[in-house]
Amino acid sequence: MPDEESDATVLLAGTANLAIAIAKVIAGLLSGSTALLAEAAHSIADTLNQVFLLTALHRSRKPADARHPFGYGMERYFWSLLAAVGILVLGAGFSITEGVRSILDPQPIAAPQVIYPVLAISFLFEGSSWLRAVVQLRREARAAGIPLSKQLRIAEPAVKTVAFEDSAALIGLLIAGVGVTMALVTGEHLWDGAASIAIGVLLMVVAFTLGRDNKAMLIGRALPSDTQSRLRELIGGTAGIDAVVDLLTLQLAPDQVLVVATVDLDDSETTGAAVEQLAEQIDRDVRAEFPMVRHLYLDPTPADARQRLS
Repeated sequence: MPDEESDATVLLAGTANLAIAIAKVIAGLLSGSTALLAEAAHSIADTLNQVFLLTALHRSRKPADARHPFGYGMERYFWSLLAAVGILVLGAGFSITEGVRSILDPQPIAAPQVIYPVLAISFLFEGSSWLRAVVQLRREARAAGIPLSKQLRIAEPAVKTVAFEDSAALIGLLIAGVGVTMALVTGEHLWDGAASIAIGVLLMVVAFTLGRDNKAMLIGRALPSDTQSRLRELIGGTAGIDAVVDLLTLQLAPDQVLVVATVDLDDSETTGAAVEQLAEQIDRDVRAEFPMVRHLYLDPTPADARQRLS
């Protein structure tokens, strides 16, 4: 269900962005508005990014194999990182370049009657896509029992990217509307170029935020400290475990986590059968509370053996 919902969210965003991009390009060329052309570049970049995000969703579902024993979950972060680069290069780069050109050589805006309907329709389409992403994030946050702000940090990267892109798009549309209005009211057409630059800076912030988060996941990020503490408590509280000596976690995907725990065993739990039963019990308990833990490995060491080694 979550995978299908993410697919639908990204598809809706891609369809909306494609329709909006076409409308913005036509209106921008007819009116000569640099801010509207900047928004068109933004929508084109977002449309291409949806292709990256759909690729991320589908490739990350490939089953584990000999070369990738933990699966392909991190593909989501790689393709989402490319989407962030696309926002930076195609969206921010074009917007700032065109904004500077417009300020240096301002041109009057023609056909203003075309601009506002396109901005209004774009806001409606972007808003529907943004609303779907936010509803999905809220539902996932409620299911996990965590605040929306925390869910946004750990969410499926494709849905997270859509939420950020659409938020930037809605703000960008408002900036474009203000820039065009100020240019028409004051007769100072540099307002149009300034709005384009502001849109570019906004996209740079979004690209940097998404790029930073996906880079951290690709490098390898552990679970939050409070979750690690609870895992230590859960494993250490199991009968037969004296202490959790070390705990390593790695986020492979939003719903896939690797956990490696080095534990001191009670002297009575040193036989092969006892260790196997203990490992199975811990695995059941951890997965019951943390379903995203797909790989759990225990390094059991008897307490007296550790003392001899030290």
